[in-house]
Amino acid sequence: MDQERIASAITRVRETLAEHAAEMRYRDSEAIATIEAGLRVKVNGPHGASIVTDMPNGVGGEGSAPSPGWILRSAVASCVATLIAMRAAEEGVDLPGLEVMVDSESDDRGLLGIGAVPAGPLSMRVIVRAQGTSDDARAREIIAWGKAHCPVCDAVERAVPVQLTIELPGS
Repeated sequence: MDQERIASAITRVRETLAEHAAEMRYRDSEAIATIEAGLRVKVNGPHGASIVTDMPNGVGGEGSAPSPGWILRSAVASCVATLIAMRAAEEGVDLPGLEVMVDSESDDRGLLGIGAVPAGPLSMRVIVRAQGTSDDARAREIIAWGKAHCPVCDAVERAVPVQLTIELPGS
């Protein structure tokens, strides 16, 4: 059963983290973006992972792939869903029909540098649906725990320092 396998794996990781806490900080794998054509970008990662993004026609893209903003929202949605499923497995709770929807409110003036508008989303909303739960209070606790422990959601909510390094020939 998937829930048992997941719960067992989480237990092993928790034990390892407890035993080796000082060794658990690490640098995440790189995402390397390359312009393919126009505003179409291919991003390569470890073990052959890749995604492609493009911008909508309105800003000069071809609309041939999801935008980076949609990828961000999909990252939040999939991460929250994953963390809820992990917690539910640990707790032995079935959350049938689990669905996480993420949207955001944006103002394109920010990405175009017009005025003092932030470039990123102005707000984000996470809506979680589950069907046929036998204990709604417990389901709500698990869902709230999953959202609170989602690393992608945390990165969106918390100010994460971003360092820019520019490498040019002759520098």
